[in-house]
Amino acid sequence: MRTVIFDLDGTLADTSADLIGSANSCFRGLGLGNLLDPLADAATAFAGGKAMLRLGFSRVSGFDEAEVARQYPVLLAAYEADIDTHTTLYPGVIDAVDRLRVAGTVVGICTNKPEGLAETLMTRLGVRDMFGALVGADTLPTRKPDPAPYFETVARLGGAVGRSVLIGDTVTDRKTAAAAGVPSVLVTFGPSGRGVEALKPEALLDHYDDLDVVLVPLIG
Repeated sequence: MRTVIFDLDGTLADTSADLIGSANSCFRGLGLGNLLDPLADAATAFAGGKAMLRLGFSRVSGFDEAEVARQYPVLLAAYEADIDTHTTLYPGVIDAVDRLRVAGTVVGICTNKPEGLAETLMTRLGVRDMFGALVGADTLPTRKPDPAPYFETVARLGGAVGRSVLIGDTVTDRKTAAAAGVPSVLVTFGPSGRGVEALKPEALLDHYDDLDVVLVPLIG
């Protein structure tokens, strides 16, 4: 059975502004103001909460890794409170996933966002029921680029690893696919743009309207 696994942040939805906002709320709480820019620092948003905190603290003095650890749960709480204020699905996502499902393809999500937050976001966006499985950063003891979460997502769908593909947007997704021994498709509409071409994925995706054509040579 054809199986398509999607990353979430930067792949299905542009979550960067809400992620940056959660980090900036931490900085404001410390009297530092907004240390991150929603546009210029969007790529760091997709590297995770701790990466955003580290970047912000690198722009001021007096803060170390211990402060990153202290602020991380504060960031998660702030993000949960405003998880879908600015977040939007990328153009064509709903139609593309619908086409896959109609064709008998099973679809799931494998993300490094904590599972609870991912469930909340997809539900708020009204698309959770389109995906047969969702595996997050804390679902298993390991997270991407370890292939275990990918394998678990495929298993929960009743899919076949040998006819599966991972669609993502970062080097983490590229490494996950390589570790799992499956092809990767990297989207070019995220903050890195066509820079993801340097990661040498099996295919690039410029728009979800093109997904069906891109998948044919990879998984039939």
